[in-house]
Amino acid sequence: MNKLTFFVFSLLIFNKTYAQSDQQQIENTISTFFDGIYKRDTVLISSVLHKNCSLNSVNILAGKPAQHKSETMSGFFKSIASIPSNVILEERLLVHKIQVDEALAIDWTPYEFYVNQKLSHKGTNVFTLVKTGDSWKIFSIIDTRKK
Repeated sequence: MNKLTFFVFSLLIFNKTYAQSDQQQIENTISTFFDGIYKRDTVLISSVLHKNCSLNSVNILAGKPAQHKSETMSGFFKSIASIPSNVILEERLLVHKIQVDEALAIDWTPYEFYVNQKLSHKGTNVFTLVKTGDSWKIFSIIDTRKK
């Protein structure tokens, strides 16, 4: 009986550790993405993106229909690289709501975006990630932007 109890207990601990490991890796992937933005480092950003990554936004202005926008990766990289170095960007992720199913994950992250320490807009990011080998890559990002 003691061996069975030990086995079940060990299995539960292993499963919990494995889940935490995936969640931590996902948070680290997203953190690296934003570090790349802050540093204007497109190589760092690319290191955590899947080769087929897509970027989409839903802009929401009071009293107007939502506007949907897709951006190419090359356009995104050009816009990041063109931000002057004296402009301070900060995206405050308020909470990570991560769901994992094998090699697929989503992270629902409400955020506030600041430019030079002034609130620019807020909304929610939805990151879709896929596991490639032993790392997580961002497959798509869609966000809402509310002023």
